Amino acid sequence: MLHEENYKLKTMANFEEKKCLITRNLQEVLGEEKLLEILKQRDVKIYWGTATTGRPHVAYFVPMSKIADFLKAGCEVTILFADLHAYLDNMKAPWELLALRTQYYEAAIKAMLTSIGVPLEKLRFVKGTDYQLSKEYTLDVYRLTSVITEHDAKKAGAEVVKQVEHPLLSGLLYPGLQALDEEYLKVDAQFGGVDQRKIFTMAEKYLPQLGYSKRIHLMNPMVPGLTGGKMSASEEDSKIDLLDNPANVKKKLKKAFCEPGNITDNGVLSFTKHVIFPLMKPNEGFKVSRAKEYGGDIEYLKFADLEEAFAKQEVHPGDLKASVEQAINKLLAPIQEIFKDCKLQELAKKAYPAPQKAKGNPNAGNEEITPAKLDIRVGRIVEVTRHPDADSLYVEKIDVGEEEPRVVVSGLVNYVPIECMQNREVVVLCNLKPAKMRGIESKGMVLCASIDEPKQVEPLLPPIGSKPGERIVVETYEIGEPDDVLNPKKKVWEKLQADLKTSTELVAVWQGNKLIGKICGNAVTTASLVNAPIK
Repeated sequence: MLHEENYKLKTMANFEEKKCLITRNLQEVLGEEKLLEILKQRDVKIYWGTATTGRPHVAYFVPMSKIADFLKAGCEVTILFADLHAYLDNMKAPWELLALRTQYYEAAIKAMLTSIGVPLEKLRFVKGTDYQLSKEYTLDVYRLTSVITEHDAKKAGAEVVKQVEHPLLSGLLYPGLQALDEEYLKVDAQFGGVDQRKIFTMAEKYLPQLGYSKRIHLMNPMVPGLTGGKMSASEEDSKIDLLDNPANVKKKLKKAFCEPGNITDNGVLSFTKHVIFPLMKPNEGFKVSRAKEYGGDIEYLKFADLEEAFAKQEVHPGDLKASVEQAINKLLAPIQEIFKDCKLQELAKKAYPAPQKAKGNPNAGNEEITPAKLDIRVGRIVEVTRHPDADSLYVEKIDVGEEEPRVVVSGLVNYVPIECMQNREVVVLCNLKPAKMRGIESKGMVLCASIDEPKQVEPLLPPIGSKPGERIVVETYEIGEPDDVLNPKKKVWEKLQADLKTSTELVAVWQGNKLIGKICGNAVTTASLVNAPIK
């Protein structure tokens, strides 16, 4: 009798331990009752998927630490390299690079798991296109499209799929495919960030309509990047690459947003909560090194104690950064040792080739069309006259930071008086192919907000604090050099221009990302036109 009672107590303790490991640090669990029911009978089967787009960075340690928790809890874990999803999401991964990037992701994720001591033999690795191109899966995609509305598909992907004014059909398919993956991977639960919640709820709604069971959904909070917003692979200062050397880690952490006492939008502090503390061994502490005059070194066994001390400003941001820097370098060292392999170094170069200018580039046809291709600069009109052969055109000489002012022909006569054009600061697109306008060659375009009814046109206002010649970039697309000349045959400008407009806050945006001065960091604005296309 005593033996039976001890067995029950041990089983109960084991159940509670597994439940705690699976759910700790999560923001939300959908289907918790089902999770507990399965745990009472057997181990849970979970999958985590990652679209193979930009290079994995240190933020990937957040899901990796949870995968470590799942494995400690005895879960069967599948990692999906979602290569097809990467292509469908606004073609973030060109088809020609898809296989290479999938290989890179597999090598990087395995190296990360090795770094934190996760045994790979307990994991199952699957590539999306291994089963997503099968007859059965394809038929289920068609079945799903017959029950999901365009509204629900767009809503489901709102926080995950790149949003544009006129979305591609591929982006609308993306959420449905992610839902189907739950059935085809034969799992009980899907794990992901809380930004995927709408996809998860769509899966719960529509999978049963195909005769498939509703799954459990485990959601991590969104961890702020080093600049305070979402950590992004395309925002250089927001992320630390897995192959960054200690000097780069120090440089990026030095610029990281870590306001004294701020515990809500603090990427450095969040990293300690979701990566460093969960990976620590029992009774191991997180040491913050401090000078003796400031109290000396101090160790924290619980994140809550560190968070409280930081909120009270007992821990200085500089000391926290220095301690996190050591922890990150410790995590990255084993990965970088693995990537000393010549084959992996070659793979990294091929999967993520350095951006090249279109001129003379034999692979230009394979390049992604991003705003980084645009050469937009702040300009100052130093001279303006009426076009001798066209009543509606101005001929402007604009200082854009070159030896000689550029000649630009603009159709602004009916919208801006000539006296308001002289010495005016404007925003100029400088790498369009030169074109003759009634006999005068124009070497640029003054960018304007424009609406048709009633017809109104306003030249964009350069960022506060900018100077002629300063380059204007789109947030999260700062990396890379613009093309010498935009290829008119590929309609690069036309494709990018379709998503340029002004916001309700009178800020110029591309797909919701602000246009900013690369040096001053301030936004391009307009005087009064809201939600107006930029032309």
